Amino acid sequence: MLISGRCHCGNISFALNWLPEPTEIHARACTCSFCVKHGGVWTSCPTGSLTITVKEPTHVSKYAFGTKTAEFHVCAVCGVVPLVTSRIDGQLYAVVNVNTFEDVDPSLLRRSSSTLDGETKGDRLARRQRNWIAKVEYIGLGS
Repeated sequence: MLISGRCHCGNISFALNWLPEPTEIHARACTCSFCVKHGGVWTSCPTGSLTITVKEPTHVSKYAFGTKTAEFHVCAVCGVVPLVTSRIDGQLYAVVNVNTFEDVDPSLLRRSSSTLDGETKGDRLARRQRNWIAKVEYIGLGS
């Protein structure tokens, strides 16, 4: 299943090739203050691949906080955060915000809350390596 998503103005867009075809998509609403304020509800497909396209790289802000092991990609034009990346051992991993999906049947989404407080930096990175999208390609923006 090919899932398209984008920020509101379309500056940051993505195509997530979800393999195999999902019967449901787990969507985790993070309870950290940044995600709550920005409507971050994240999903990933470790067996899939993600292509990120940025029209105007100068209009993308990357924000890291806490352990500074992940970057939230914020569109400086419309303020939407369609994805988060984390570079681990030289490899780029990502999750995408389901609130930025285009034309995905909402009945596929299984929303739940996710609290990661107390997770060590090592545990956090290991979880991302297991669960985040590992095949990530940028078009138009250096990674």
